[in-house]
Amino acid sequence: MGNLKLQGRTRAQESSNAIERMYITMRHLFNRGFYKPMGVSGETLRESLLILRPEIYGSVAEEKVELHGLLYVMDRLPLGIEECRFINLTSDEGYGNSHFKPIVPPKRRRNCYRIDEEQMNIEITRGRSEIYDILTHLTFLFIESHKVMRRILIDEEGEVSRDWQKLEIAVTQMEPLNQAQREVALTHTANILGRTFQEVSTIYPFFSTPSSPERFLDIIYYLGKLAIDEMVNNNKRIVTFSPVLRERLGHHIHGEIWANKVKEVLLEKNLMNRPLHIISANMHSVMNTLYASESLKTELKKKSLSGIYEDLSNNANGQLRMKVMKNAVSEGMVFIEDTSGANIDVQIFDSAKMSEVNSKFKLDRKMKDDEKPVIMVMDYAFGEQAYETMDEMLKPYESEHGKIHLNVASISIMGKAGILVGGKGDIMIPSAHLFEGTADNYPFHNELSKEDLEGNGIHVCDGSMITVLGTSLQNKDILKFFHESTWNVVGLEMEGAHYQKAVQAAARLRKNISEDVKVRYAYYASDNPLETGSTLASGGLGTTGVKPTYLITEKILEQIFEVPKESDKKKNSEKKETVDGE
Repeated sequence: MGNLKLQGRTRAQESSNAIERMYITMRHLFNRGFYKPMGVSGETLRESLLILRPEIYGSVAEEKVELHGLLYVMDRLPLGIEECRFINLTSDEGYGNSHFKPIVPPKRRRNCYRIDEEQMNIEITRGRSEIYDILTHLTFLFIESHKVMRRILIDEEGEVSRDWQKLEIAVTQMEPLNQAQREVALTHTANILGRTFQEVSTIYPFFSTPSSPERFLDIIYYLGKLAIDEMVNNNKRIVTFSPVLRERLGHHIHGEIWANKVKEVLLEKNLMNRPLHIISANMHSVMNTLYASESLKTELKKKSLSGIYEDLSNNANGQLRMKVMKNAVSEGMVFIEDTSGANIDVQIFDSAKMSEVNSKFKLDRKMKDDEKPVIMVMDYAFGEQAYETMDEMLKPYESEHGKIHLNVASISIMGKAGILVGGKGDIMIPSAHLFEGTADNYPFHNELSKEDLEGNGIHVCDGSMITVLGTSLQNKDILKFFHESTWNVVGLEMEGAHYQKAVQAAARLRKNISEDVKVRYAYYASDNPLETGSTLASGGLGTTGVKPTYLITEKILEQIFEVPKESDKKKNSEKKETVDGE
């Protein structure tokens, strides 16, 4: 028993070391300015990923090609990247004003530009986490491409197998494939991938797009073609980092522009001195929770409110969303579309202008308008970007009349996370965030509790949560260690420690906001990486995430609109007098 435990710990430590090596290597390559993923310079990344064998990448360490991991990666990389030998990571360098058409991956908000047949530029505006994410996915992609190459290359002179010849004919023919031709091509592709015909036939439609119905075949073909070119002609694929990106990274350029724009709007609307409640969430749940019951009275005669929320979450129901948004705008909602490159839109709700909202939230009639809460909803940040945006948001606004401090009353973070003690759709309430790969930990008093959300048919757990360097780098061994150790980790996500670091710095060190600022963190489970078939690569949440999303949103809003106790009012008044006296 002791030996088994020792072996388990050793595997977790080996995984932890592999993650650390990957990040040190990625930083080194970034500073160097370029590297060849399948050359000597990319060897450490490849070896570390194969030692780690992350759950998302499935059979990456086996001979057969990993299909679900490939789908996960291609959803997060730009269309056509498999055709490119040169991948250039850049800052926002003006391509948006050129003839190049931006390519936005389905599951990642980032602008990419196809420069020519051989080059893809990817804009990095969300910090180091975005670079780590892309490099990890590219490492996986190129490992898989060489698996394809090894199965089709018969000799070092470039002689290829019959399966490859047949796939090439299918991909390069001008006319669309009919059903028979497609199935013949999939048969040969299955042989190349070391998979069954059924497996490739099942995964094939998930890659298809309206403009590229045979995208799965195209991807396999170009992965193999470029890998052959590397092996036979030594034409290595190269990843480069632009000089401007290397110069700008870490300087909060996009976060500062983003935060100043939001503060300008608050000042313009005369909301700067009002109690401000910041919520990091999606762009629909708060608005729908406040206004759907009033805006969709007709629809509510036929469906329950939870059913309406599901309809609103379905992209096909644009009409319903427009009705809710129109009502919200008439009640004073301001929408700030991001133009800074941070890719974080903002909604501002002025409760003084609300007349008819969700009946659960009643404003205190005795409260003066200038005391009523202002709610600012910011879209999700990505990894380290959470620190950049929150740190800049909590700084005083530098106006022509001097510094103006924001009256931040609470900060609430709602997001998706991986769970270690349940399944998709469950809720996690953290009591601390532990930052993976460091000794940093951030315990805090969470205004939300397990009891607040229990009793609604959803499993709720509480405990520590680990803020990981990248969800695509986690494996069962390291997650089991965190869960079974005295850290009592119940889940993993990418932003919590970064948000809390910014909040603690602003409140306790810089004194930019009150030390009494209330914080709320709650996550709903998008996957369980400890369960085979329940990882992020196994598919999305669908409507499973709707109920926990709105349950958390309602509880956050209930607490924001809660009438302050007299003792709290007195305490805040005394604190304000002290600050004014200073």
